[in-house]
Amino acid sequence: MKKVFVSGCYDMLHSGHVAFFEEAATYGDLYVGIGSDQTVNELKARKTVNNEQERLYMVSSLKSVKEAWINRGSGLIDFLEEIKQLKPDIFFVNSDGHSSLKEQLCKELGIEYVVSKRVPHENLPVRSTTALREECRIPYRIDLAGGWLDQPNVSSLYPGPVLTISIEPDYEFNDRSGMSTSSRNKAIELWQVDIPPSNREKLALTLFCFENPPGTKYVSGSQDSLGIVMPGLNKLYYTGDFWPSEIESVLDNEILSWLEKHLWLVPLYPRHDNYDVLSETNITIENAKKLSAAALSAWDAIRGKDIQKLGKAVKNSFDAQILMYPHMVNSDIFKVLDKYKDKALGWKLSGAGGGGYLTFVSEMPIENAIQIRIRRGDNF
Repeated sequence: MKKVFVSGCYDMLHSGHVAFFEEAATYGDLYVGIGSDQTVNELKARKTVNNEQERLYMVSSLKSVKEAWINRGSGLIDFLEEIKQLKPDIFFVNSDGHSSLKEQLCKELGIEYVVSKRVPHENLPVRSTTALREECRIPYRIDLAGGWLDQPNVSSLYPGPVLTISIEPDYEFNDRSGMSTSSRNKAIELWQVDIPPSNREKLALTLFCFENPPGTKYVSGSQDSLGIVMPGLNKLYYTGDFWPSEIESVLDNEILSWLEKHLWLVPLYPRHDNYDVLSETNITIENAKKLSAAALSAWDAIRGKDIQKLGKAVKNSFDAQILMYPHMVNSDIFKVLDKYKDKALGWKLSGAGGGGYLTFVSEMPIENAIQIRIRRGDNF
């Protein structure tokens, strides 16, 4: 029998985990590396519901699992010591657990890398730990184009829009991944389980002020709070202030469904703790103008459902961003981008870059990528 290795948190064990293990075990004897309590806390900025020994007990009890243990390392590759010792034939991952770092490691070690399609067991719903957690109904957000124009030092040079999308929490995005996790954590402090039914802009302003109290050294852009609270697609127009002068929303289901169909997210890795995107910047009127023009073009492309134009506009927005903030990218990010960009029409990094996710615009599915669901207005 071949040796098959999987690794993860496996907190709040559910049918999705069991189906994943059963699928992996069809390839051979299944060995499971479990993230320690400390590793989970570092990656997800929260404690586990079940401690590592309880998680180990439950996973080891499954008939599809030959052997399980607690990984001794830390970070996304907390299983490095174990995988070198086990020497598996196959490393099996979920689509939302896929990362370029894991794939590259397998290439270096001569291990076959297989990505599950996350198919639930017959007659059972798709399950995720995130969906079972009480606070999971608060959305994340994607900034699709124009990011950094929510900072006054950029939009005061040239005004323009930031396009944000409020997305359902079907995946548990890592902390420091550019998906507005810090603002979402503040929203959970405020509202616990979901965004209350009230004036959305006022709620977003409340969240923005809660996250940025007087004396805050670095003010988080308001696109984060607005992107979480305002459902659908939003154009936030900035004219040199922290708060947009105009907000225009798209809640049309046909347009949002079209957008969902053409956006694909490829995981990278969380930004490291000493990451500084604000060093050695090149913020000029010309670059701010390019960023603004790209975002306006992306908005028009979405409204007209023009996929070619959208891909070009998103790429132009990304190019303008890294002109102003060159530390958004590094050689590791470019390696992943080079692997996928021939299959896509456009791409960008999540949030301030440095890791997180690459968002691709494509007419065809992107290998090992995940898709998002946009929060519709009727959730409020």
